[in-house]
Amino acid sequence: MVELKVVISDPKTGRAYNVGASTGAAGTIVGKRIGDEVDAGSLGLAGYKILITGGSDLTGTPARKSLPGAGRRKLLLANGVGFHPVMEGERKRKMIRANEVTADFVQVNARVTGYGEKPLDEIFPKAEPGTEKPAEKGKRDKTRK
Repeated sequence: MVELKVVISDPKTGRAYNVGASTGAAGTIVGKRIGDEVDAGSLGLAGYKILITGGSDLTGTPARKSLPGAGRRKLLLANGVGFHPVMEGERKRKMIRANEVTADFVQVNARVTGYGEKPLDEIFPKAEPGTEKPAEKGKRDKTRK
């Protein structure tokens, strides 16, 4: 059974929305490639079209648009998705996932390209202040360096 978390970004509002996709809805995304446009009706977004912009698997390995096929490979990277050099001219061999969405993906990133009749703010109501889950005790804040 395929379980995906689809993160949909709305360029008009600058907000991102999380949509859980299981079996049927995930089936419309599995097999597509980064850069493909997909109808978002199966995700509960009637009339919307989304463009797949990236993703990652369970281990956090990012998908790279320029790597064809499915699966993971080790590449020597100088910049771009999966590696951000600190020193000038730095290169490093990193594990990268190819651009085809498979059942191994956990998260798929997408951007809205075609809008439906109902705005996304109505489909995904904004969370009330104070209803968010508190941070787990003992977990480090990942925004700090």
